[in-house]
Order: sequence, then structure tokens, then C-alpha cells
Amino acid sequence: MTSHTTRLAVRESGRPLYYCLEDITRYHGYGYPGGVAHAFKAMELALPLLDPAGPPERREIWIDTPFKGPGARDAFEMVTRCVTGTRYRVDSAFMKPERGSTLQAYVFIFTYRHTTVSLQIRDGHVRDEFIRLGRQEERSVQEEVWLAWLKQEMADRLLAAPATDVYELIAPAN
Repeated sequence: MTSHTTRLAVRESGRPLYYCLEDITRYHGYGYPGGVAHAFKAMELALPLLDPAGPPERREIWIDTPFKGPGARDAFEMVTRCVTGTRYRVDSAFMKPERGSTLQAYVFIFTYRHTTVSLQIRDGHVRDEFIRLGRQEERSVQEEVWLAWLKQEMADRLLAAPATDVYELIAPAN
């Protein structure tokens, strides 16, 4: 993954914790850099909106999504501990089918105390070819190499962009 200086801020028992991309990559590994990048950008945008007074308590954040990727799951888990705390739900009911098969699953809903922030990917960040090849059951060696390149290329593009250029708010924070 590319170098990225943004740090995600949360609190645990009132004490601040900060996570950079490299922390999450060390936890997840290199298998799904695109999913890590998606979760990182979604958290970069959502976390400050969840509690304008300061970083939210990590163990009070709930995440709902139709996105099944292990890179995103691991990123969310490291920062919020939502998977082990059973505050992470993957459910196809959150899909946006009106956005088409390429974009429909890139939806993340963060809930913290009485605030919900819902995000969806902006157009142009996920290639149809990436989705098609990722869903293909059998791939040749060349296709595996190409898919790995597509994953990393997408991660690099997402991480180089401001979070507001990658994800958009689809429901106002309340």
C-alpha cells in the first residue's frame, strides 16, 4: 500500500487511540487492499461526524453494510472492535440495487449513540471489470495477477483522494 499520513481517531474508556493505514495493513495483511482502503476512507469521513465534540468511543460504534470484503471487515474491527463486539452486521438488505451491480454494495452505515452516518461510494471509483473478475469463480493465473493489480490500483487511487471525493453522505447525521 502507498504511504498515507491520515490517522483515524477513536477513544477507548475516554483515552485517545489513533490508527494509520500501516497499522491496519499490519493487522489485515495484503490480501484485500481495496477493502482496507474503502473502510479507511469511510471511517475517515464518518468518525468525525459521529461525535463533533471529539473522537467517538470505539466500542460504541455500530457498522451495518452489505459489503462482504475481509479487508473492510478487518479495518473496521481494528479501529472499532465491532466484529468481536457483535456490532458489525453484513446484510444484503443494505444494498442500493438502483446503483447497479458495481456500486450497490459500497454502503456503510455508522451508528454511535444517537447519531447515524450513512455513506455510499461516489461514481467512478470501482471498475466494472474489478467486480466482474472478483465474482468469477475460476480464474487463470493471468486473471489472478490482473485482479491483484486491480485491487492495489483501486486502493492507491482511493487513498490518494480526500474522503469526501470517495464517499458521500446519503443520510444526514442526526
